Amino acid sequence: MFASDMNPARDAGRVTTVGTVLFPIQFTWPHGGRSVFLSGSFNRWTELVPMSQVEGCPNVFQAVYAVPLGCHEYKFFVDGEWRHDERQPHKTGEYGIVNTFDAIPIPAEVPLVHPRSEILNNMEVDNGLMVRISYSSGPTMPRISEEDVTASRHRIAVYLQGHTAYELLPESGKVVALDVALPVKQAFHILSEQGIPLAPLWDFRKGKFVGVITASDFILILRELVNNRSNLTEEELETHSIAAWKEGKAYLKGQVDGHGRPIPKELIYASPSENLKDVALKILQSGVAIVPIIHLEDGLFPQLLHLASLAGILKCICRYVKHCPASLPILQLPIYAIPLGTWVPRIGESSSRPFAMLRLTASLSSALDMLVEAHVSSIPIVDDNDSLVDVYCRSDIMALAKGRAYTHNLNEMTVHQALQLGLDSNPPYGTRSQRCQMCLRTDTLLKVMEQLANPGVRRLVIVEAGSNRVEGIISLTDIFRFLLG
Repeated sequence: MFASDMNPARDAGRVTTVGTVLFPIQFTWPHGGRSVFLSGSFNRWTELVPMSQVEGCPNVFQAVYAVPLGCHEYKFFVDGEWRHDERQPHKTGEYGIVNTFDAIPIPAEVPLVHPRSEILNNMEVDNGLMVRISYSSGPTMPRISEEDVTASRHRIAVYLQGHTAYELLPESGKVVALDVALPVKQAFHILSEQGIPLAPLWDFRKGKFVGVITASDFILILRELVNNRSNLTEEELETHSIAAWKEGKAYLKGQVDGHGRPIPKELIYASPSENLKDVALKILQSGVAIVPIIHLEDGLFPQLLHLASLAGILKCICRYVKHCPASLPILQLPIYAIPLGTWVPRIGESSSRPFAMLRLTASLSSALDMLVEAHVSSIPIVDDNDSLVDVYCRSDIMALAKGRAYTHNLNEMTVHQALQLGLDSNPPYGTRSQRCQMCLRTDTLLKVMEQLANPGVRRLVIVEAGSNRVEGIISLTDIFRFLLG
């Protein structure tokens, strides 16, 4: 541990392993003090991590710190004295009595929409590595009644039911669709050049739209090439069609009938006359990013009008609430008081399900593995101080089309190098400030909704004020599951 003068400068250098998966944990010291610090085996007892006093709770100090997998010991340095929390698991170790915890990931489960009575007391997230947090009613915790939630949800539902998908159509714009006979490699380059992460698929033989190709498809293809689990080579991508890939994907996922034939998936779409609530529910229930708005008329080919997204619908809701903020009191609540999003777990919570982060030096292949296996759409990227520096998203895979970077060894390419490819390319990747959208736990629900309604923003990373350490993530899906719950 530290020398007797308690000076961490003796060995403040922090050793990290390239590619280490990190799990942010919220540590709490509830026993008061003037200055409180944290240290433990996760930082080799070489660093004192300052803990911040919780507003309105003078005896409570908290800090978020990212730890690797494994069993960990820790203690608190309170007003110059090493102490442990007797209310948390503890044991006698090399440094006296120390608190202990295990950082072990738990596989994702299929998310469920919980009853209103349960959602007021618990948090359940839907993006893969999940966490449930039970909030205790502290003196400064804003109160939220079931009646307020129900009334606000009803008003928003009524508004959405009174407006149609036709209102999402822009005055001008374009929608890119691809032929299923197109080679996968060519499709990859077209989407990258157009600056879009997905496109509907048209089958001329059937005379209809049959699906969507997305960034996730390209992630799966690259993983197959990296892991050599497929006979598909980079050269064969020149002739391997989108239709052939979709069929192969069905086999990979075991989506076959009793005769071993792939089960065709029906395209999820909406008509221009469908109300916005139904469109939003289609997106939520199917787990897709967009729903094509298609006009069908007897004897004519289907007309692709627009790609509806939760962001577009949320923008409509934000316009509506500006005219009647008083009738929706929950919008003025801070997000930490609402069962919303994925939050860093607290020490001692047996039901906590941590989400993971990566360093810039992690391999790109490890990032792709995490996106697929954890069923998440983005991964926070942090520096050696666990401060947020960027976010790696599924759509960032499109940047690899530049200079055929996907032909490189993805085990040797770092996340930093992959992100740099995107920053050097044209939009939608843009600057870091545009890509890495953040908010604070004290921000109101309305402020978060307005940020998420901006084009290209699919999630906000909740950070600690000052340090930018990750505290959680809120996505568009989280917002709509709460509003339409």
